[in-house]
Amino acid sequence: MLRIEISGVHAPVDDRLKRYIGQKIGRLQRYIPRKVRKSAFAEVKIIESRARDKKQHSCEIILHVPEETITVHETTVNMYAAVDIAEEKLKHSIRKYKELHEPAKLRHRVLRRAKSPELIGSQRPGDTNPVSEE
Repeated sequence: MLRIEISGVHAPVDDRLKRYIGQKIGRLQRYIPRKVRKSAFAEVKIIESRARDKKQHSCEIILHVPEETITVHETTVNMYAAVDIAEEKLKHSIRKYKELHEPAKLRHRVLRRAKSPELIGSQRPGDTNPVSEE
């Protein structure tokens, strides 16, 4: 389970918002490599600011993983929309992290399996036309 710490700066964080953030950020666990899941830790900061009679809600997510700290920030008018957009940005950043830190040997093995003719089923190696059974 991904540990999540939620805090609010000039904004109240109620139970409903905490549950929503927990669900959204908790889903990101499936994108984190298995070896990293136990030591991963997320900090979520909800910030409310006013500028020229406009309320702005910011969501900053800091994900601590081995060898790196991933930070995303989003500001919108709606607090829940800021969480949604920040979660999408974090998902993309986690995929980049995984590509960088995943062993190349494993990546090549998975690609080789995906390209193998056994998975295609209806084609034999060297055949250009599918085999039809009549």
